[in-house]
Amino acid sequence: HVDSGKSTTTGHLIYQCGGIDKRTIEKFEKEAAELGKGSFKYAWVLDKLKAERERGITIDIALWKFETPKYY
Repeated sequence: HVDSGKSTTTGHLIYQCGGIDKRTIEKFEKEAAELGKGSFKYAWVLDKLKAERERGITIDIALWKFETPKYY
């Protein structure tokens, strides 16, 4: 399941559910493009380590809690 897009999908879901704002995604997009990894903007919601971002892989686990009108 390596490189199947788990972090990207999860980061995009968090963004779509309002867990992170557009300005932050735009910042990640700019930073990712500078490293030649523009498509990684959503993965960077969860991938915080410099090594993760440089190598394009998830090294450390990440937890993100958000609430919806029905569930929390």
